[in-house]
Order: sequence, then C-alpha cells, then structure tokens
Amino acid sequence: MLGAIGLLLGNRADVRALWNENDKCVTEGTFDISSYSLKEIFEEENLDYQNQTVIRREINPAGKSRAFINDTPVTLEVMRKIGSRLMDIHSQHETLELGHQYFQLELIDSFAENEKVKNVFSDSWKEYLKAKGIYDKLLSESQTLKQEADFVKFQLDELVKADLKEDEQEKLESELSVLEHTEEIKANLNSILQGLGQSELSITSSLNLIKSEFQSIVSYSKDYEILFQRFESARIELNDINDEVERINEKMDFDPGRAEQINDRLSLIYQLQQKHRLTTVPQLLEFQRSLQVRADKTNNLDDLLTKSKTELNSTEILMKQNSEALSQTRKKVFASLSKQLIKLLRELGIRETQLEINQNRIEPSASGIDRIEILFSANKGISLRPLVQVASGGEFSRVMFAIKYVMAEKKSLPTLVLDEIDTGVSGEVAIRLGNRMKEMAKRHQVIAISHLPQIAAKADTHYFVFKDNSSSKTESQIRKLENKDRVTEIAKMIGGERPSAVNMENAKELMEN
Repeated sequence: MLGAIGLLLGNRADVRALWNENDKCVTEGTFDISSYSLKEIFEEENLDYQNQTVIRREINPAGKSRAFINDTPVTLEVMRKIGSRLMDIHSQHETLELGHQYFQLELIDSFAENEKVKNVFSDSWKEYLKAKGIYDKLLSESQTLKQEADFVKFQLDELVKADLKEDEQEKLESELSVLEHTEEIKANLNSILQGLGQSELSITSSLNLIKSEFQSIVSYSKDYEILFQRFESARIELNDINDEVERINEKMDFDPGRAEQINDRLSLIYQLQQKHRLTTVPQLLEFQRSLQVRADKTNNLDDLLTKSKTELNSTEILMKQNSEALSQTRKKVFASLSKQLIKLLRELGIRETQLEINQNRIEPSASGIDRIEILFSANKGISLRPLVQVASGGEFSRVMFAIKYVMAEKKSLPTLVLDEIDTGVSGEVAIRLGNRMKEMAKRHQVIAISHLPQIAAKADTHYFVFKDNSSSKTESQIRKLENKDRVTEIAKMIGGERPSAVNMENAKELMEN
C-alpha cells in the first residue's frame, strides 16, 4: 500500500510488484488542499488548481507509466514536485539514513528554509565547474598544441602554398583527358561535321530540302503548320549543334606544355591526398581549416589561457561567496533546531538528552562547504558522539520522530505517513509519542503504521490491514474499524490473538485517555 502511495509521489514503477502483470494498474489519490498555499506552484506548471486535487498514475503491462494531475498529463518530474508538497512518507529505511551526513545536511536546509540561497549557490557552482572544465581542457590542450606546433605549421604551410581550389581536381582531370585524346577527338569531330553539313549528302542539305517540301503544304492545314514549326525547331537545333562542333574543332589543338602543367598539378594533389589519407580536394581544404584553427589557437594560447583563468577566478570568487551565504543560513538554525529536538526528546523519555550540531568546513562541493554531523548522547556523563555510533534502535526512532514533528511545524504538508516510526518504543514513552502524533494531527493528516496499542488508541480513525489467503493468491486487505472492533484489535495488540477481559479494559482505558 505504501508502494502504491509512492507511485503518486513519482517513484519508479516496477511491473513485478503489480497484482496482475497483464492488466493496467491505476493508483489514484484525492487531496484536500484548500487550507494550503499551493496555488502558485500549480500556476508555475500550468495546471488547473482545484481544492480537491486528484493525482493519478497508470502503469501498463509493458511497464510504461503515465501521470495525471486533475486529469492533465504531467511528467514524473512535475508529479514529484507537486507530490513532495502534498505528502511526506517516513519509512524504516529513512530512519537508517538519519545517521548519514547527507541526510542531516538536508534536514538542516529544510529547517533553515534556504531553498533560494541554495539555488543561487547551485547555479554559481555549476558556472564554476563549467569555467574550470574549460580552463583544464585548454591547459591540457596547450601542452599538446605546443608539442605539435612545428609539425602543424609545416603541414599548414604546405597546404597554403598548394593554394587548392574546391573543384579544380575534377576540372583538371577532365581537361587532361581531352588533351590526351586530341587526335581521336579531332578526327571524330571532322567526321561529325561532314555528316552534318560539309558533304553533298549531309543532314543539313537534306533538311533544307525537307523544309521546301513542308512550306509548299502548310497553307492547306493547321496540322501541317504545327508539324512544320516542330520541324523548324529541330532543324535550327541541328544547325546550332553544327556551329558549336565547328567552333570546338577549330579551337582544338594539342598543347604538350599545358598537358605537362596539368599533370604536375594533379600529381601534387594526389600526393597531398595520399599523405593525409584523404580522397578529395574539399577534404584537404577542411583539413587545412582545422590546422589553421589549431595554429591560431597555438598563437593565441597565452591570451586564451589568461582569459579562461580570469573567468575561472571570477566564477570561483562568486561561488565561494554564495557558499558562505549558504553556510550562514545553516549555522543560524543550529541553536533553535537543537533546542527544539532536545526538548522533544526529553519529553519522549530520553531525559538526559544532549544534542549538538557540529559544522566543519570542507572543500567546496555541490552541497556547499559544510560537513554537518548531529552529535548525540542519551546518558548523563557520556560525551557527545556521532548519532549513528551511540543511539539505540528506540532512541533512533524517537530522534526521527522528533525531527518529523519539528519539520511538520515548518512545512505546510497536508499528509504525513509514519511507517513504524515507533520501533523500539514502549510503555509510557509510547503514550507520549501518541500524544505528540495527536497534536500533529490537528494541523496535518497523520497516517501512522504501528503495532503499538498506545499509538493506535490515540487515532481518530483506525484501519486494520490484514492478509486474505482464502483464494489462490494472497491479497492484502484494509478495513475500517468501528468502536467495538477497534477495542478488540487494540486488546489483541496488548494481549495477543485471544485477549482477556483485562486486556479489553486496558484497551478501553487507553482509548479514553
């Protein structure tokens, strides 16, 4: 059931956890958010704001999921953003995380309500990393560029001297092919000219005769006139071809000097292509441009490094200023948070509670310049030590609850889910814990998953979760308990499956008090 709620908060969907892997799974939650200032966040995401907001998640058998808020499709990122403002789920895993530095840092930031300051620092940190990456890359490149500078200059000079043109290879190869076959081409052109117009039986003579024949009949029919026009077009085109062939033939002459010149030029192009393992002149020109970029960069290396270093220093100064500002927001809340936690923990039975928040400066990182550690002692005369080293299971649970209680005061969350946050607690302490939950429930909807009768007795509404094995597949069921059933279940929590009359009376007493 917590997994289903987790889906509404944007958690990852796993089809293996579905009841029936062949059917679509739909999880839906309705939240009354009329008393919470959430309209602005809905407007930011272009969502319809409704006092009764419905969040829905659908997962198909292929594992693909869709998310909706008030029937509007949204991304999981938006679902997580909205969901985090509607519900907070405490899990047993979260209690274990309490000892970790990153969790404690998030706690301080949440209590300090420093999200804007954190975002400013985060932006400056990213800019610093970007500038550092550019400078480090340029520094690394500069060493390589300096080592290769002479070779790059030699290659570039060779290509610049060659003065290559984009399409010259094709033109030169075509011109050389003509020069090498001049005799053959000239003979063929003379033959063509003979056939077109220079012999008595040439095509031109025949066409002139045909023209006369056409002219004698065009006046008889429009069709003949159209045919004559088509014929004239063809005849004129053949005359143009004849003139062009004559012009080419007159100009054609074998030039040994020109052929040698072209051969030398092509030889240079082929050598450059082979040397650089390229196949076309455009590729050589592109390679030349890349060499020019490297040469320019080498020539301007000192200026580039100076500018990059200046930019890096500037972003580093701003990042450190913002990290200091973030650190100060954290430091300001240490005393207040510690005082509230100590007061609560003493009320919850750890009478000799000592708690201190330790702040150590570290090298700047994505989270700032602070290493936060909660130091704790539950016993008189015992020095403060990291929470994870000294707190027992029950103490850990109470510290976690105290944190949830304090943070609930800070955050306007409609719903809090507390999953066995009372682990390791019993007796009078459990009663006090239940009373505190009752106080929280005046301002929030508190859903507590508990095995303690002292906690269950404080609830306004009691649901019983059980497994039904009557069918071929076990089903988890939930049932709302009314007064009589509720007394019985709390009595079972006290005395076992078959509660005695005394257990029943104890259950009633717990509920009344």
